Amino acid sequence: MMQILILGDYLQRFYAIIGHRAPSSGKLNLNDLSGSGRMDVLVRAINSTLFISHGIRNDSKITLHLQGGEGPNRRILFDGTTLAGVRPDERSIAGQIKAIMRLPIPPVGHFQEVTQGIFHSGGDISDTINSWNKEKIEINVLDTDGTNISKKDIVEKIGFVLSDDLPFTDEEKDILKPYQKISLGEKWLQGHSCIAISQYELDKI
Repeated sequence: MMQILILGDYLQRFYAIIGHRAPSSGKLNLNDLSGSGRMDVLVRAINSTLFISHGIRNDSKITLHLQGGEGPNRRILFDGTTLAGVRPDERSIAGQIKAIMRLPIPPVGHFQEVTQGIFHSGGDISDTINSWNKEKIEINVLDTDGTNISKKDIVEKIGFVLSDDLPFTDEEKDILKPYQKISLGEKWLQGHSCIAISQYELDKI
């Protein structure tokens, strides 16, 4: 049973979702997000991570990993502590991603701010994991084959890694192997639902 005790005023939540087919550059059809490398999955994940009724969670961040297409990988970070100018609808969020996809990809490790609270950088999940370790974020992997989410040792920052509609690759499994797996049930839920459930459970602590 996973147990969490909060140290400080609130628990900071970090989410990382891997878009295996989501293009890192080029054009994005706002009328067909599912046909654009299942970008719809990533957009819904942003919505579940950051938006509540009449506001934005200032305790949460999410990093998208765009790993499709022919170019190098791109990461896009939405930071709820400073995010502004984004509405909680899929088209608005996707519009922000579309604009970023036209920009050159910054070097790995350098997050360049595009608009308030939205940053992008090169890199993949291994780079995000390395950064999270340096920030002393407790890393967990959302997976049906894991322990139930409940309450744990004292932490200030907790991170969750999840995949899009595809399973983790063997390489990703090797990268994530050292970290605890957290299960939200026996059924394979959609990513945005997993995020919403985890946020609900953390809000109760």
